[in-house]
Amino acid sequence: MTTTRSAPDRLLAVLAAFDHEHPALSLTDISRRAGLTLTTAHRLVAALTEWGALERDTSGVYHVGLRLWEVAALAPRGLALRQIALPYLEDLYEATHENVQLAVRDGGEVVYIEWISGHSAVGVHIRVGARWPLHATGVGLVLLAHGDAESQQEYCAGPLESFTPYTVTDPGRLRRMLADVRRTGVAVSSRQVTDDALSVAAPVRGPGGAVVAAVSVVVPHAEAQVPALVPAVRLAALGISRALGWRP
Repeated sequence: MTTTRSAPDRLLAVLAAFDHEHPALSLTDISRRAGLTLTTAHRLVAALTEWGALERDTSGVYHVGLRLWEVAALAPRGLALRQIALPYLEDLYEATHENVQLAVRDGGEVVYIEWISGHSAVGVHIRVGARWPLHATGVGLVLLAHGDAESQQEYCAGPLESFTPYTVTDPGRLRRMLADVRRTGVAVSSRQVTDDALSVAAPVRGPGGAVVAAVSVVVPHAEAQVPALVPAVRLAALGISRALGWRP
């Protein structure tokens, strides 16, 4: 089972065994989820634990270690971006008292790197590190709209996963939505992930003007006042962009 996989592949498979649904694993669990023999998993887990990438608690269960967090903090699209953006996200929260999020693109998904929970009981419960398909979220629509044409065409060709009756799964309609995002500078995603939430999102640009992230506010659909939310979201995105070095 492991003979055709390289040593780096096996090592990465051990780390990939952990996710939000499986934050704590026994050695047997790691072996099974990584597709490795127990002997191989034991050897790799021991090496990762010694380095600090994994930690073993008193019950013998393994967790992701702080050493990985230290390395991840160096990612320019991770903690560094979050630290720069946080004051503007807090301002957006104070202006709306709604859920505020910051996300970056990773392939066909958005990865949330910050989330401030608002007062509203919106059904979408995002946590830092969570992933969602691009087409189903406001931040995802922004990031997809500002991607290169080839990746847009490939993504729109599908398949496009549906989460509610309102999720956009028609390629033609999705392309029109992306054109509207580029034209208006904001994305409005209504009831695409849950049928009670609406998000308004805007692009965050890096020093050269390329879109590197997206910021949004998520509100109950029934109470959404989109015209009032758009300026606040745009202002937050502009503030983060300027702090990153973008000059319009």
